[in-house]
Amino acid sequence: MDYTRLGNTGLQVSELCFGCMSFGSSAWRPWVLEPAAADPFYKRAIEAGINFFDTANMYSNGASEEVTGELLSKYGNRDELVIATKVHFPTGQGPNMGGLSRKHIEQACEASLRRLGIDAIDLYQIHRLDPHTAPEEMLAALDSLVQKGKVRYLGASSMYAWEFAKLLSLSERNGWARMVAMQDHYNLLAREEEREMHPLCDYEGVGVIPWSPLARGHLAGTRKAVGDKSNETTRGQTDGLDTFLYTAESDRLIIEAVSAVAERHGRPMAQVALAWVSAKPTVTAPIIGVTKLPQLEDAIASLEIELSRDDIAEMEAPYVPRRATELGRPSLRA
Repeated sequence: MDYTRLGNTGLQVSELCFGCMSFGSSAWRPWVLEPAAADPFYKRAIEAGINFFDTANMYSNGASEEVTGELLSKYGNRDELVIATKVHFPTGQGPNMGGLSRKHIEQACEASLRRLGIDAIDLYQIHRLDPHTAPEEMLAALDSLVQKGKVRYLGASSMYAWEFAKLLSLSERNGWARMVAMQDHYNLLAREEEREMHPLCDYEGVGVIPWSPLARGHLAGTRKAVGDKSNETTRGQTDGLDTFLYTAESDRLIIEAVSAVAERHGRPMAQVALAWVSAKPTVTAPIIGVTKLPQLEDAIASLEIELSRDDIAEMEAPYVPRRATELGRPSLRA
């Protein structure tokens, strides 16, 4: 496993980020693996040299953080690991249990630290923007966590480029700790971030860690056609986002192109699609979500693939630009 720096920071992270949303409690989502079933995944990730792990306080209502903390303590060396988590979505009933107010950020951070069993969060990310909290309040609260040593680096997820540029500017003008990572929606079927977000991140020295690099399995070749439900996973059957993402006719053509490139390389489609994401110069590490060990092996093996310019051009050619709303952006910010 090779390591790279997260944006312009000195923090070294593996070229794959292990997504922890799949582990916690099946009571939260039926496809989530319980702690005992999660054990071999974390063990194999550590063995492969992955040191970058991403979770969130809302995943399994906190159980994902608990499982992650326990298994990383069991198999990893804390000093070598980079543990990322997120704040925004409600983790309980009643007022002040969600959002990005100073009160909720401070309470959520303390709760995440307890569940993860650590004294500092390496990368603390806002899961979405909070339209009800002034960005100055949010950024000042996050900066105070850095100053207190509870958080080492800050990041964000899923917003428009102008919104992220505003946050970076406010932090710079006020001398607050700056966000160094952007977790965005990016894959061969969703490339709108190439317009503004990725150029912004490149210019500002911000690391990009895309979520859903395999387009919720569509780019792994597990479906006969776009919209096909006959060979769908439990997650696919219960994932509300899948009802409006990746339904364009051009998606089918891209999937066919990935299949053709994969066949020439003698590799599974998942490996080729992940290799495409990793090859992008603005990408630090794609976030891989797995529920089967072969999926983890595919992700690890994808780092060995070198795609030619012709391979990349063939897979990118069918893409048709679309409105951000077609990729679920406003809904995902709710």
